[in-house]
Amino acid sequence: MDLSDIGAAALRSVDPETAHRLALLALQVVPLPAPAADDPVLATTVAGLRLPNPVGLAAGLDKNAEALRGLARLGFGFVECGSVTPRPQPGNPRPRLFRLAEDRAVINRMGFNNDGLEAFAARLARRPAGLTLGANLGANKDTADKAADYVAGLTRLRGLADYVTVNVSSPNTPGLRDLQGRAAMDDLLGRLAEARAGDRTPLFLKIAPDLTAAQIGVIVEAGLDHGLDALIVSNTTLERPESLRSRHRGEAGGLSGAPLKAAAAAALRAAAEASAGRLPLIAVGGIDSGEEAYRRIRAGASAVQIYSALVYGGPGLVGRLKRELADRLKADGFSTAAEAAASAR
Repeated sequence: MDLSDIGAAALRSVDPETAHRLALLALQVVPLPAPAADDPVLATTVAGLRLPNPVGLAAGLDKNAEALRGLARLGFGFVECGSVTPRPQPGNPRPRLFRLAEDRAVINRMGFNNDGLEAFAARLARRPAGLTLGANLGANKDTADKAADYVAGLTRLRGLADYVTVNVSSPNTPGLRDLQGRAAMDDLLGRLAEARAGDRTPLFLKIAPDLTAAQIGVIVEAGLDHGLDALIVSNTTLERPESLRSRHRGEAGGLSGAPLKAAAAAALRAAAEASAGRLPLIAVGGIDSGEEAYRRIRAGASAVQIYSALVYGGPGLVGRLKRELADRLKADGFSTAAEAAASAR
């Protein structure tokens, strides 16, 4: 995916996946200035992680942890890389990434294309200081025991990331979303709990927006039973709202961006009701302004993540979103974003 204000016109003139690659290269070679210090009102805490601001980068932009130094200078409170699978895999055939410009949306069917766990771990070992970094784990497409792949990722990355996310909600790997059922979830989270015994690195779970409130409630209870540290709500959707206008609206894959806003917000409300403050929540999906970030925080999220909005708002969106969010927090009398999140529980 492209970042619109890094060579915006040039990036929009090429296909989305090429633009994505060029943007990652720019983040590796362009000497970006250090971001300004965050307004103290933006401070928050998620699963024991103290964050200078609650605006994170969702997984998917930097699958291989190649551009950590550049990403660290864009002003995010935390950055999540991946998804990474134990073995390298090419992903699905191209084209597999589509801009829906009229809808401010994206459809992808990338298929966990990445360089594999060993290359990812080597890059995390050289990560820049001061960056709160998450590692998003996936499973190889041809793995029969997908839970074993997540255990392998968790074990290999021990000590290299500030938190680890288990992604069971990508729609582009056959059978992956089946892991969101209670029996499969108990098996997966039980094996992960055994593998992380003695390791205090927070473990997060990323779920789909296409689940019912009852299904989300089951996942919340499973997560609490197995010591999960936070829930990320939510991934891309397989649904296609009737409002979509782009000629790419019928492409297979996961839809993200502005049209996901309502479904992601509904999933967050269901998770907040089910967890009742017992499990931290991170909101993702259709967040493109400080106002929307504030709504999600007031709905129970401790932090938010963005990705598709960067395609249309550029990396400058991070600073704009934080300023708008700080203004809203102050206007409503909150001293920190953490206080606003706590008041919603």
